[in-house]
Parts: sequence; C-alpha cells; structure tokens
Amino acid sequence: MAVDPGRRAMVLIVGAIAALAAAQASAIDHLVLQRGEGTVGLDGRTMIVAQDGSVMFQTRDGTIWLAASEEVQGLSSDEAPFQPFTKEQIAARLLAELPAGFDVYQTSNYVICHSTSRGYAQWCGALLERLEMAFTNYWTRKGFALAKPEFPLVAIVFAEKKAYADFSRPEVGEGAESVVAYYSLRTNRITMYDLTGVEAGGNANARRGSAAQVNRILAQPAAAPTVATIVHEATHQIAYNCGLHARYSDCPLWFSEGIAMYFETPDLTSSRGWRSIGQINTMRLRHFRDYLRRRPADSLATLLGEDRRLRDSSSATDGYAEAWALTYFLAQQKPKEYVEYLRTLSRKAPQRWDEPATRLAEFKEAFGYDLEQLESDFLRFFAKLR
Repeated sequence: MAVDPGRRAMVLIVGAIAALAAAQASAIDHLVLQRGEGTVGLDGRTMIVAQDGSVMFQTRDGTIWLAASEEVQGLSSDEAPFQPFTKEQIAARLLAELPAGFDVYQTSNYVICHSTSRGYAQWCGALLERLEMAFTNYWTRKGFALAKPEFPLVAIVFAEKKAYADFSRPEVGEGAESVVAYYSLRTNRITMYDLTGVEAGGNANARRGSAAQVNRILAQPAAAPTVATIVHEATHQIAYNCGLHARYSDCPLWFSEGIAMYFETPDLTSSRGWRSIGQINTMRLRHFRDYLRRRPADSLATLLGEDRRLRDSSSATDGYAEAWALTYFLAQQKPKEYVEYLRTLSRKAPQRWDEPATRLAEFKEAFGYDLEQLESDFLRFFAKLR
C-alpha cells in the first residue's frame, strides 16, 4: 500500500487544466505557502506550475508538496544549484522532527531513524539492502536500466505499535493500527514498527537482541506475512526512486501493487534474502483461486482501466489477488512485452490522469492482446499452475 494523501486534492486543483508548465530547473527555488494562520517557507525545486497558479514542489529531502493557488504567497529562484540533502542532513532533520528517543542507523542506501534497539535497526537495514540489490539485479537482467536514487532512502521504525499508529494516523487514517508498514508518496519514506515483540509473543526483552536474534524470531513461518508487508512497502519506495515509477503519475494501481507483491516473498533463512525473484505468492494465489468462483466477466477490464477495486476495502482483497496473478502471468509468459509496458508507464508525466479507455489501449498495444484472448490465456495458465 503506497499512501497517497495528496492525489485527490491535486486532481481537484489541476485536473481540468489543459496544459501544465513543468520545470526541472537546476537552480534552487523558494516557495512561501499560507498554511493555517501562518506561512511556511520551502527550499527546493518547482515541478509543476499550473495555469491557475497551483504548484507541485519538491524539497531537498524528496518530499513533494501540492499547493493550491490561494496557498501560494511567493515563488522565486536564485542561482544556487538544487542539491538533495545528504544522509547526514536528512538524519538531523528527522531527529528534530520526531519525538525524543530516536537514533539513526545508516547503510549504503538508507537512513533508518528508529526508537527501537540497534539490533532491530541493523536487521531492517540488512533486509532493505538485500531487497535493493535483488531488485536492481532483477530489472537489470530484464534489460531495464534503473537510475540511482536521487535522495537517500528513509525508513522510520517505532519501538511500539501505539506510537507508530499515532504518528501514522494523519496519513493512513483511522485504520493505522491494522497497517504493519506503509510507503508515503508525499514524504518518500517508509514507516513501520518493531515486529519482534508481536512475533515473540509480547516478549519485550526480544527487542534488546542482536540482529541475528531478531532474524531468528522473524524467520519463523508465522512471521512471514508481516515481514512480507515491510518488503512490499520497501519495494514501492525503491520503484518510485529508481525510475521504475514516477510519483504522482498515472501508474495503474494494479501494476505498482503487482510488482510489490511479486517481490514480497523473501527467504529469511538465506543470507541473500531472495533465492529467486517471483516465487509463487501462496497467500495471493489462494485468494485469487477463491475469487475465481465469483469473478465477473469484466474483471480484467476493470482491473486494467481503473484503480477503484484496489482502493475500495470491500473489493481490495480480490483486487490485490488478481493484480498479483496478472503480474505473475505477464512476467512469466510475456517478459519482453512486460518490460516495454513498464517503460511506457515510467515515462508518464506527473499529475496527468488517463481515462480507462487510454489505459486499456496502452495495455493492448504493449502486449498485442485483445481482452478475450488475454482472459483465455490467463485463466488457462492458472488452471495448470501447481
């Protein structure tokens, strides 16, 4: 689940605008916003200025701000070049933003700000680095060259679930307690909490263990779904930072979630974490086969053309299961076409939302399929899958 708290607001601002003026200027920009009774000053770069004066702006930590025209009090530039914050600068800002009791652990690609044990932070860092390596190697072998992330990748890890839920509720909503981890399109961070107390039966002493002890707890089969959620959200973060997806662009939800589910099967008994990418996701397969008993005739068309089935809690389980199934089928049976489709989606400009007919046409062009033939091949494939 990639949390997107700003999309709806920005669509209302710029959705009806005929043309957008996009800028990726090398100079640093300064934006002043009216927020509540005060103003906020931001340094970064202007990504979009719409005809009505609304702005999409990225600060030096990678956060994206969506501002309505009436909020914009000033926008200027100077000759100093735009430079992302370093890991040290981001760490200092995180410690100033978060409650007391947080510390920082850094890896090659990540800044992990945590209020739990250093051993757990080290376990998270090792898991995230193995994922980043596996992800990069997988797409490189497929012929899709990934970009190096422009911003350091940030993970926030709370020691306690309640503190995590209180912090996350403004972005995730009232269901924050039921969400193990999430990636925010706005802040570009993943946020989670220490799972060892939960998976060790509430044993608080487990949190004081080493990374190896943490791994022994979380390598148990019962912990697999919760660890898979962390991997799922971290996959979103990597995908949106290496050029696979573009934040706030029209990447179909079935596609972005399908990739995250394709990678969410780590093998924690292996030092590499992933012995092979794209193993059968048994939980998603079970849900998909259950869905097949009541699956409507237009299921593929609605999955490809719209996002509502994955956003609506009443249909999300079925929607996610079919998104994984379609991703698995295409990656296994049509790998070259799948990568070309990925290239098409990766070039989407931000804040331009396609109609369902456009999405369907792009899919058909990439795969050479009419939906009837796709339906037949897709269902036949899963009837034979064991």
